[in-house]
Amino acid sequence: MALGKSSAVVIGSFPLGESDRVVTFYSREFGKIRGVARAARRVRSRFGSALELGTLGELVFFDTGRSELVRIDHFDITRPFNRVREDLERLARAAWIIECVARLTAERDRHVALFGLLVRALRALEGAVKPARVALAFGVRCIEALGHRPRLDACVECGRAYPFSRASLGAGGLVCETCVRAGADALPISPSAIDALDRLRSLAWDEALVRPIGRAEAELGGLLDTQVSRLMGHTPRSTKFLRELQRISPAPVDRAAAKRENMKNMTEASP
Repeated sequence: MALGKSSAVVIGSFPLGESDRVVTFYSREFGKIRGVARAARRVRSRFGSALELGTLGELVFFDTGRSELVRIDHFDITRPFNRVREDLERLARAAWIIECVARLTAERDRHVALFGLLVRALRALEGAVKPARVALAFGVRCIEALGHRPRLDACVECGRAYPFSRASLGAGGLVCETCVRAGADALPISPSAIDALDRLRSLAWDEALVRPIGRAEAELGGLLDTQVSRLMGHTPRSTKFLRELQRISPAPVDRAAAKRENMKNMTEASP
């Protein structure tokens, strides 16, 4: 029986039996890993609140080698990111960031840079930067870290050098107006959004959070969400929640109830 230790973030969970819980972590040393936390749902559980979505901590587990699920020995909180849970938009953006990691990575595929990016994004959500910008900066880097960097210097279909009169963004990058086919899933993208995307992915993390990009920010947010949906094969649950939140805002909402529902949906949706 092998003992494993690593810094990790909780990226999902669901009930198992009467008192146990299956928890998914994204860890620095092992990538995505799932394990059983025995008696985690009992009132006096030794895990306490440590297994809440988005919590950063030190994970210790035993791997018997006989199952994909490891046995979680303990998970000591390093940073709970409580400020993220106190604000509905921050929580929704955090859920989107976590869902990207949960859905776009394979189990036991170690990626230290992506783990660091996840932690930086959760920390930034506790600060003064707008949550939408944090999610945008994370999403651009996450897609590239996982090998899906969109090409911006030429049409991915014919190789024609950019700029061209009308550009669209497809799965692999820019598509010129000649190559865009009827029914294709490439979406129009403005020159300012192309320039902003190119700058965001080349800037240092701290600069990417504060560099002004004007109206291109909202356009890029929508395009990025489409690209993530392509990679997942479906629209992220957190995107649906964000759209509903934006639809009813600034109408009064039961924020406590909305937070509970979002946390339930996101934890139980993760693999």
